[in-house]
Amino acid sequence: MTDVVHEIRDQVMHVTLDGADTMNSISPQVVAGLNDVLAVAEIDPSLRAVVITGAGEKAFSVGMDITFLGSCFDDPQGTFLPFLQTFHAVLQRIEALPVPVIARVNGLARAGGFELILACDFVIAADEARVGDIHLEFGMPPGAGSSQRAARKLGDQKAKALMLTPLWLDGPSLVRWGLALSSAPRAGLDAEVENLLSSLRGRSRPAIAITKAAINAAQQLPLAEGLRHELELFGRLHEIAPVEAREGYQAFVDRRTPSWGDFDVTELR
Repeated sequence: MTDVVHEIRDQVMHVTLDGADTMNSISPQVVAGLNDVLAVAEIDPSLRAVVITGAGEKAFSVGMDITFLGSCFDDPQGTFLPFLQTFHAVLQRIEALPVPVIARVNGLARAGGFELILACDFVIAADEARVGDIHLEFGMPPGAGSSQRAARKLGDQKAKALMLTPLWLDGPSLVRWGLALSSAPRAGLDAEVENLLSSLRGRSRPAIAITKAAINAAQQLPLAEGLRHELELFGRLHEIAPVEAREGYQAFVDRRTPSWGDFDVTELR
């Protein structure tokens, strides 16, 4: 059985799907574990990022636990759909988290593992990774959002190629397709992730939260509404955290490094 473990160090929460023997498969316990750690991340004012990865080198996550999947087919209405609804809620919670979420894709990712990747803000992949949808290999459509998120990220044609054919993408291909920010040989994957983290640690948490929210809104809002929403978020920051909002400017004038506070961004909702 896969477990979910986390550790907070140097302003980053590191979350691991800890089930190398099961290829870090996803079960109701894993979804509940992810929900629990996200609840911690939401209220920890020191965080600047969350990193999600899989244990071992073989897999990020191969998707649903095969034994649990069998029980889902026995009771689609009572087991399968409620599980997918809960998984949907967790993936949406990742998207709404006030700090960036990075998928550290160390190996194989398919089905639910692919859907987890699509919900993250950044993807850093091992060159050796293999990522695919594969739902149709089981004669099933996707159920946790990949059709919607992949189409928005890739456009219709590439999303259909990835989901209707037995196509797999390695790390460099993920970058070319726009599904990953960068890739590196597996031995250098941690250094590649750290390179991104080092650029996030020195940022204002409220400014990170508002910028992420504004970009996310662009996926749903017409341009005119999105522009109004951006201004509303900008004003909210200056209303709730005027000292934090001024700090970057003041540090520039004083020729010093900004001193960002550990601000509770729940007030910005």
